[in-house]
Amino acid sequence: MEENLVIWSLKNQELVDLLISREGGKTTVRILDEILKNPTNANQLSKMLELNYKTIIHHTNIMQEHKFITRNKFNKTYYFHPTEKLIKNLDEYYLIKKELDKRE
Repeated sequence: MEENLVIWSLKNQELVDLLISREGGKTTVRILDEILKNPTNANQLSKMLELNYKTIIHHTNIMQEHKFITRNKFNKTYYFHPTEKLIKNLDEYYLIKKELDKRE
């Protein structure tokens, strides 16, 4: 219970809402983890995470709307990258991720 209080008192409520307060938060975390490792495109994410391509697009669109990731074109392919907004909130991201892991 005390851990939940920590999660809900985080400064970036938008990140909490994105990852905990909506269905699909765990999938969003899986995708973000890969993007944080390396710039990645939707096809790579789909194969690595064994998720439908449309699922990847859905989640990346939401993360782009919230400005936690961006996409840049290299040659003919778009790659997703973490934004400065996400980088500045990585401590909170990892706390939220830890909470989600406990819920499994």
